Amino acid sequence: MQNLIDYHYVVAAVVFSLIGLIVFALAFLLLEILTPKVAVWKEIVEKQNMALAVLVGAFALGIAFIIGSAIHG
Repeated sequence: MQNLIDYHYVVAAVVFSLIGLIVFALAFLLLEILTPKVAVWKEIVEKQNMALAVLVGAFALGIAFIIGSAIHG
């Protein structure tokens, strides 16, 4: 019977996913460092700052697109 799963690709996908998550977390940490006067989660959750929520969402999508392009490309 032929092996249906090439484990080389599975390991590569897991490694790239972990690297992507680490870079993504570092990018959010950088956002927190660059905005020292604003507690981002407190501002979004408690004060319901919709503009900041949209900014953080756009930031997350931008970083995700960059990471995805770097991995794919």
